[in-house]
Amino acid sequence: MTCPYPNSFGFKRYYTFDYFLKTRFGEKVAKLPIDAGFTCPNIDGTRGVNGCIYCSPRGSGDFTEHPCESITGQLTKMREVYTRKWPVSHFIAYFQAHTNTYAPTERLRRMYEEALAFDGVIGLAIATRADCISESTADLLEELSKKTFLTVELGLQTKFDSTAKIINRCHTLDEFMTGYRRLKTRKINTCIHIINGLPGETPEMMLETARFTAALNPFAVKIHMLYVLRGTRLYDMYKRGELREMSREEYVEIVCDQLEVLPRDTVIQRLTGDGKADELVSPLWSIKKTAVINEIDKEMRRRNSFQSKLRTEND
Repeated sequence: MTCPYPNSFGFKRYYTFDYFLKTRFGEKVAKLPIDAGFTCPNIDGTRGVNGCIYCSPRGSGDFTEHPCESITGQLTKMREVYTRKWPVSHFIAYFQAHTNTYAPTERLRRMYEEALAFDGVIGLAIATRADCISESTADLLEELSKKTFLTVELGLQTKFDSTAKIINRCHTLDEFMTGYRRLKTRKINTCIHIINGLPGETPEMMLETARFTAALNPFAVKIHMLYVLRGTRLYDMYKRGELREMSREEYVEIVCDQLEVLPRDTVIQRLTGDGKADELVSPLWSIKKTAVINEIDKEMRRRNSFQSKLRTEND
């Protein structure tokens, strides 16, 4: 049987972000990560303290420049890094570290506009929390989406509030849905993040999170593995023996299961994690990112499967 999945290059059996960008813009586009100096409501005490248990002090911005640099300065340095990797001339400014809508709208506007003014930037990606999407913030994002390619990235991680309490997410599923709907009703591209391997979760729970996400029909999804970094509360749990590490085989299996239930037209922006090698404690196999992706590709071929296969069969 020939794989009927068209939205990728070569042998991929899922809708790759690379395919989407090249189809949309006619060439490769690089995302340039930024740390704009934001904090988070579950760090500053508004909703909680210490952040999510897996977050490093940089708030997932470990590969960005220091926030003391201006946005323009950070983009300049990141452009130099990425153009040494690939012959690219167009970029998405990626507000990555911490919660990038957690500020008054006028401050947000200034930061976003500065990024859009940078030479070669053709869009924005804004990572944030669903409980930090107010009506006024959503209005600003809608305004931006009408003049540039905008994606808002929301950290769902899990549909289960019981797990959310363990990881100190500090917002409920209902609150996630409120923020998501504010974006959806304004037709703003939204990318939902989910994490496999969270404490206490079974493969069926991970798959149920994917099914829940699929039902929302998001523009894009990022699938992460849970990895342990030194200096996090997750690391403390790991040292106490409170965390079970997923094997690479288990991870590949659940990711393929999740791809099979995700909608055909949902872009897959990520299939694995990116912990800094000098801070990573577990799982060490995750360092070989390309090998993990290759195993996912091989398993999808072995199954003769593709993204949305189970949804297609059930239609």
